[in-house]
Amino acid sequence: MSKDKTKDSFLKGALILGIAGVAVKIIGAFFRIPLGNMIGSTGMGYYQSAYPVYTLFLTLATAGFPTAVAKLVSEKLAIGDERGADKVFKVSSKVLFITGLISFCIFFFGAEWIVTKFIKNPEAVYSMKAIAPALIIVPLMSAYRGYFQGQKDMTKIAISQIVEQLFRVVLGLGLAYMLMKSAGPTMGAAGAISGAAIGALASIIYLIAAFARGAKDRKEKLKNSKIFDEESFGRIFENLLAVAIPITIGASVMPLVNMVDNGIVIRRLMVAGYSLKEANSMFGQLTGMAMSIINLPAVITTAMSMSLVPSISQAYALGNKDKARKDTLSAVKVTLIIVLPCAFGMASLAGPIMKLLYPAEPSSVGVILFTLTPCVIFLGLIQTLTGILQGMGKAIVPVIALIFGMAFKITISYTLTAIPSINVLGSAMGTVMAYTVAAIINIAYVKKSMGVKFSKKEFIIKPLTTVISMFIAVKLAYYLINPILGNTITTLISIIVGGIVYVVVLLGIGGITKEEIITMPKGEKIYSILKKVRLIK
Repeated sequence: MSKDKTKDSFLKGALILGIAGVAVKIIGAFFRIPLGNMIGSTGMGYYQSAYPVYTLFLTLATAGFPTAVAKLVSEKLAIGDERGADKVFKVSSKVLFITGLISFCIFFFGAEWIVTKFIKNPEAVYSMKAIAPALIIVPLMSAYRGYFQGQKDMTKIAISQIVEQLFRVVLGLGLAYMLMKSAGPTMGAAGAISGAAIGALASIIYLIAAFARGAKDRKEKLKNSKIFDEESFGRIFENLLAVAIPITIGASVMPLVNMVDNGIVIRRLMVAGYSLKEANSMFGQLTGMAMSIINLPAVITTAMSMSLVPSISQAYALGNKDKARKDTLSAVKVTLIIVLPCAFGMASLAGPIMKLLYPAEPSSVGVILFTLTPCVIFLGLIQTLTGILQGMGKAIVPVIALIFGMAFKITISYTLTAIPSINVLGSAMGTVMAYTVAAIINIAYVKKSMGVKFSKKEFIIKPLTTVISMFIAVKLAYYLINPILGNTITTLISIIVGGIVYVVVLLGIGGITKEEIITMPKGEKIYSILKKVRLIK
């Protein structure tokens, strides 16, 4: 494979965003974990009551547009229409600023009604108002990210994500600490959540500066652009909406259900006999602690999805379906290589991990994490397949899949959470079922419409053989070492043992091929190193 093809591989963009995502999550760990210990499960309950509502409003104002911008920009650039790509960005910027402003007004001035009448957690109002300014900034920020994504310039997006997270963590934790000491968990949660708005402001300042630095080069490209009929504002807006609306609807499903969960879980736990304070604390353990761990691997699959949209869009714009099929197979395989060890690793050490991260919380948080671990696999597949389907112009398919999945979640959560012996695990089980159903629907559609075939040996037997070997090694390591070194050191050593066993077995049974390694950025160098240490032939 030529170096040019290697450079053009969607895996390069995925790697850049994936590295940034890992960095963001590591930085975020210095936010969520200390924050959980700082403001406790009560404060996390207030935080998590406000955050899903904010996410829903942000989704309605923003969600589909970054992908729509990336898709349209990449299609324009594929045929040499630089002017068209530039106009897509300008139109989207204006639209997103307006939608963000409207969302902010409704969210900020309606905060009291939402927390009092719907969520039934009145003290979360301070957290609601603290995060509201982000609704003005983030939509406009997403226009810049969509533009750079369409150009396959993932580096600027990656840097902006790191900048956003750094400011969010440092200032959010600082404010949480000060306000927790002076005013308790209610205001501590508000201080923490305000970091989202501060981080967004820092990020958009960077993106505007990066966009301005490229003005000279952009002007030259516009001057040399091929001549096309200029599309009107209205026409571009229609094209954006055609892509954005189904994506927005699909992206709204999960925040909407999480928002419904705010009402369902706490109320149904009270039906089961728990007090409001106990229910709020259990809700904080589920959403603020366990789910934050479950979402860690999603940084890689999210990066994969973002990189796939322009790659698949350009392949379809040029009529190159063979490349689209090849990218699809590679993306799904890499996704499984990432999510399977994460899921099995979390399952093997669920209790020890939660004891390490949240020592003040009861052992039940480990059971919550264990119950949620299948979500890692199915959520990762959903994200990758959604990127493929959006690139194909079939954005409505993930929407339908999620709606079916969330119908299962609401039913299961409502029914099981009110049973005292199951309690908050009922919501966790509902989430697992939702992602499972949605992933199956997406896989079935991609197979049928694209004509791809997933080999059972390559996509099921080899991956499962690898992770089961890893699972056994991790459990054995923890069992043998824990009596000697204690939970903290043993958990860390067991994770390292699991990682080594996974890589050795994966390479030993040919779970990843030479061609797939070389396709990755710096792939030839990676392959050369693996060959020298005799981990691959």
